[in-house]
Amino acid sequence: MKKARLLANECTVLYESPDPESIYCYNPGIAQLQEGRLIGTFDLSGPGAGGLPATGRWEVGEFGYTWVARITTSDDGGQRWVHRADFPGQHQRPFTAGDSLYVLGHAGDLLIMRSDDRGETWSEPVRLTTGQAWHQSACNVHYANGNVYLVMERRLTFDVPGWPVSELAPVLMRAPVDADLTQRESWTFASDLAFKDLVDDEELDLFGVPFWSVGNLNPGGETRRWMSPIGWLETNVVQFVDPDHIWYDPTGHTFHLWMRAHTGGTGYACILKVVENEGGSMTTIPETVPSGRRVVYVPCPGGQMRFHVLYDQETKLYWLLSTSAWDSMTKPERLPSTRFSLPNNERHVLALHFSKNMIDWRMAGVVARGNSPKEARHYASMMIDENDLLVLSRSGDHWAKSAHDGNLITLHRIPDFRELIY
Repeated sequence: MKKARLLANECTVLYESPDPESIYCYNPGIAQLQEGRLIGTFDLSGPGAGGLPATGRWEVGEFGYTWVARITTSDDGGQRWVHRADFPGQHQRPFTAGDSLYVLGHAGDLLIMRSDDRGETWSEPVRLTTGQAWHQSACNVHYANGNVYLVMERRLTFDVPGWPVSELAPVLMRAPVDADLTQRESWTFASDLAFKDLVDDEELDLFGVPFWSVGNLNPGGETRRWMSPIGWLETNVVQFVDPDHIWYDPTGHTFHLWMRAHTGGTGYACILKVVENEGGSMTTIPETVPSGRRVVYVPCPGGQMRFHVLYDQETKLYWLLSTSAWDSMTKPERLPSTRFSLPNNERHVLALHFSKNMIDWRMAGVVARGNSPKEARHYASMMIDENDLLVLSRSGDHWAKSAHDGNLITLHRIPDFRELIY
């Protein structure tokens, strides 16, 4: 049997949980300094995380667990890593701006830390907001017009008792690359638009969205499989620079948000558009197609799980790192107890695709896969290192508690990744 090309199954373990049953690894982020030093970040949480040594931590109400984010560096291409500091929150990501290195995440409010010595020492965390509730993952960072752009997600209401992705509003944030980004006045925030305020699921007939009704899909079963109200989350920002693209803006002031689509099914992402106005404000609105119809759902392989988008200037292509699903049409009660959550929530095959327009995708291969559905390779971040693609994955082995609560952070290198184009 011919198999899909396995691109980088071998890996370097950046971190291994000392107690897989109670300390879990989440949210890997990766960046690189100009001289080559790698910056790797990841979250640690779980009922046992409170016993970890850390410079700061925060109790997350959603699970009642302690969360702390580790900041690490590597000077040999990712073979060896040095623990430099801890970030007292979650959903952080590292990025550069000017001569400084930053880590941005949240502890309810947005938190940011800065390093001016290549990540060896860090400032105290600074709050960019007050009294708000934020969410995200280590999705991409975009540079244009002398600015850095990234997305965090603000929860606007608190009416959903479960997974509140219908209440999240992706907020594009912009700051000049030469500013001090620990200062609130350096940042401009786009307007809010929550999923529930745009999408009426009663209008989605003929799409099969939502795929399941809200509630437990396996009543009386050993494993609870809960369908929450549909929504979006874990947002990437992209910009179209091809003049032939339908959504190209010659002024360079239009950005698109590409989000994980929670529908209960597979194969879709959600999108929005952000327009920079005269005077500098940013407005978030739905995109339209040439017929004039608004569009929220677009095809996206693996769009049902957190994915990462990276634009390569050399090839003028968008690269997509996402989870490949196989058995989302299986009846919930027929899934093995070791399978996590809904049928579409498969997490152990990490795939790479490329596209010229973010709509039509070609598969480059499978980056990595676990030996079982419990041994996840998912929620990964990526960056280009000269001719190679580096992938930092939220992973697990047979010791992992579940596909969601993994025990490893792993680094995978895809050599000469541009040769995968066809």
